[in-house]
Amino acid sequence: MKKKILIVIADYYKDISIGLLRSAQKNLPKNFVVKIIKVPGVFEIPVTISKNLKSYHAFIALGCVIKGQTPHFDFISQTSTNAIMKLSLISKKPVGNGIITCLNVQQAKARKKKGAEAASAIVSVLSQK
Repeated sequence: MKKKILIVIADYYKDISIGLLRSAQKNLPKNFVVKIIKVPGVFEIPVTISKNLKSYHAFIALGCVIKGQTPHFDFISQTSTNAIMKLSLISKKPVGNGIITCLNVQQAKARKKKGAEAASAIVSVLSQK
């Protein structure tokens, strides 16, 4: 049976998100069926995964949060991470967390490989017996 994977990508920082997506796609087996849904920001990723839990074997969350002048960075980063982990535990399905949290754009651009790491993580969990 082919594994169905949903990639949910926040495209608030489009150029960074594209890099994360490309690196994730390179690490997924060719026989996986992959769908991509774009959302405005990282905060919308967990609810999108939640709406699709029954339709896919695994999920990859991709996006970027860059620290600004307010505590918004901390709230969004922590809330999104907690929600993704909760969805994974409740559904017993892997959710690769490729959401990067950075202090500036330069750090974000240097972390494009996090998409590949999230993809590798779900492939590893799906191969468990």
